[in-house]
Amino acid sequence: MIIKDWKKVVLLSMSFWANVIGLLVLIVPEVIFAYTGVDTDPVILWWVGTLLLVFGLIGRLFKQDKPPWVEWVRTTAVIIVIAMLALFASSTALADTREDKALNVAVPLISRWEGIRLNAYLDIVDVPTICYGSTRGIQLGMSKTKEECDRLLRCEVAEYRKGWLSYLNGKAYSQRLPATRDASYTSLAYNVGIRSAGRSTATRRLNSGDIRGGCVAIGWWNRAGGRVVRGLVNRRNAETALCLRGT
Repeated sequence: MIIKDWKKVVLLSMSFWANVIGLLVLIVPEVIFAYTGVDTDPVILWWVGTLLLVFGLIGRLFKQDKPPWVEWVRTTAVIIVIAMLALFASSTALADTREDKALNVAVPLISRWEGIRLNAYLDIVDVPTICYGSTRGIQLGMSKTKEECDRLLRCEVAEYRKGWLSYLNGKAYSQRLPATRDASYTSLAYNVGIRSAGRSTATRRLNSGDIRGGCVAIGWWNRAGGRVVRGLVNRRNAETALCLRGT
């Protein structure tokens, strides 16, 4: 049965609020990762949780029936929230660093296989295309410099990478995805599409922990029009070798 003075406990108890905030320290990073893919540093979270536990234990030793405790607890809660926001900001910076490392490998890889054309043209299915295979908003007669094409490619590769990452579970993202493997899967997604790469055997194996099997499965995407294409075989071999690096 709930205690009679539960309202007083909620308002004044240091231990109660230490437990509440400690629970948020555990839950909020998981929610952030689920919706944004931004991971957090477990070491920092461990220290925050430990300090909250110590804070709660100390709170049990003090009489907590005076109104000033309310402001004290509220102030402490605000400090913890600010610390969590700072943690999120640092995690975002970490995610940006991971993205830069992956793109620095993926963009040169993709550009090598896609090739570049500075003037808009019709591709094999009569879609206006330019640069490294970009089609969005392109019309015949358009032209771009190599620098513009390089910037456009990096932006588009980043979009494909982000889309493919949404198919990964947390453990695969945090423990099985160095920049080289990240780049190989991103290259696959750019070539065959986010949905196809995300639902592929290659991605499912990576999620399950079969890193080598996932890399090998990248090589299966070597057909176009129902037949094996030498260019795709060569591209998949390069992506597979990059994926397997370090295994």
